[in-house]
Amino acid sequence: MLKNVKKERKDKNMLHIITEQILDEYRKHLINEEKSMATVNKYICDIKKLMDFAGENEITKKLMFDFKEYLRVKKKYKLSSINSFLIAANGLFKYLEWYGLGVKLYHIQNEAFASKKIDLSMQEYRKLVTAAMRKGKKRLAMIIKTLCSMGLRISELMFITVESVIKGEVEIYCKRKQRKALIPSSLQKLLLEYIKENDIQSGVVFRTSNGNAVDRSNVWKEMKALREETEVPEEKIFPHNLRHLFAKTFYKASKDIAKLADVLGHSSVETTRRYIMTTYEEYQKQIDNLGLV
Repeated sequence: MLKNVKKERKDKNMLHIITEQILDEYRKHLINEEKSMATVNKYICDIKKLMDFAGENEITKKLMFDFKEYLRVKKKYKLSSINSFLIAANGLFKYLEWYGLGVKLYHIQNEAFASKKIDLSMQEYRKLVTAAMRKGKKRLAMIIKTLCSMGLRISELMFITVESVIKGEVEIYCKRKQRKALIPSSLQKLLLEYIKENDIQSGVVFRTSNGNAVDRSNVWKEMKALREETEVPEEKIFPHNLRHLFAKTFYKASKDIAKLADVLGHSSVETTRRYIMTTYEEYQKQIDNLGLV
């Protein structure tokens, strides 16, 4: 099919126009490349932004420069978000062999501190668990505890099975990588009680009423609904923030960033570094206490 797509482009004097057919073929290509569905959907969504911007115009280098500037000046996207749009577009151009259309990403200087606006504290985490239990949502409370105490991604919940809980360790396959994650003994005890209470014989522990594994949207919506009862700022309440809290807590106890990278399943310590950044206020205290003035 790709040959037909490329032939179609040649038949039109190599007009570089992204069509729904091209988008559909690229989606299949990404799936064949074993990209996660979350990644596939993100790439397609980002490319559609370019399609909306281009309209019926041909994709040219100038149009890409204009698109890049439009995202920064007009839409006021963060540079990191703009880079994700450009990565998606550049990937499509490479796939289609539309050479010379790719544009450079913005170089972003690493920040020295994290925003307090989304920095979830241990006290706020416990408030979320308590609120979930108070509302009779024990499954949600157990999910929050599991994500936070093991540092899991929301997509990795599916690997928490009856068998793995009994064993006390989980085999996780994510982003073409495999790792083992240990279940804290206190969490293992709670999970075994939860399994018994819900008469779960085997397979995935956290499932919907239909028996399917809970997904990102299930957990996200239920967590957001806890905001009013906890008074935790809404921008702090999202599943991945629990993974960040785990990372900071683990690093504070161990001071071993390499070990933390292994536990989180990161290929690069640089990725892990972003998880353990201190807040602006903590950074200010460190600077003030240097005694260099």
